[in-house]
Amino acid sequence: MSLPRIMVAPTGARLGKADHPALPLTIPEIVTCAVDCHAAGAGAIHAHVRDAQGAHVLDAGLYAELLAELSRAVPGMAAQITTEAVGRYSAAEQRALVMALRPAMVSVALREITTEPDERLTRAFYHDCAGAGIAVQHILYDAADVDRLAALQGAGVVPAGEVQVLHVLGRYTAGQVSAPADLAEPLARQRAAGLQADWAVCAFGPAETACLVAAIAQGGKARIGFENNLLNADGSPARDNADRVRELVAAL
Repeated sequence: MSLPRIMVAPTGARLGKADHPALPLTIPEIVTCAVDCHAAGAGAIHAHVRDAQGAHVLDAGLYAELLAELSRAVPGMAAQITTEAVGRYSAAEQRALVMALRPAMVSVALREITTEPDERLTRAFYHDCAGAGIAVQHILYDAADVDRLAALQGAGVVPAGEVQVLHVLGRYTAGQVSAPADLAEPLARQRAAGLQADWAVCAFGPAETACLVAAIAQGGKARIGFENNLLNADGSPARDNADRVRELVAAL
């Protein structure tokens, strides 16, 4: 399954209602958000689930419920789950979630899944996903992560062929603010490494829209939403996730 031109990431693992009252946390809220964002122009949702206390959780049952509700409410929208660890989950627990759920799409932070000391298990995970038709998007935070992905593919740990990638811009910059120029280095490294990639970008701060427009202009795709940024391009708070999608669609 190819990445859509625009994927919305409405929740993330860390923010709550105190950060923005329209941040969707419950399954009904996430489904309503998905419907609105699809209508605004998002082709997929990057989904997190929370427990009863609102904490990030990797729970196959909750994910199965969410995916079923999304399929019912917005059947034309693809859904991608996350395996984000947030310092709470091991690589083994991340792999177990994916194998139990077998979703159509999943995102995996390369630097988290490769904390597994037995590389044979990482290799088995990636090849099992390929065999099951699970589209794995590799989350890359810097150029070193790009090199690491290329090395793993060269060693056969990651299957040969096109890979899905998300370049995260600004995660470790001062103030966690992104700029379109931040894409130059990881994209150059991706090309130099010879990675055949279906790639997208997410970005932090009020330049999020400009970063995503720049990525699409260079042949990439976009992930937008409250997981990374709560602000419109003029610095004002977005009303909701659909507001962010509409701004990107208008800019494109």
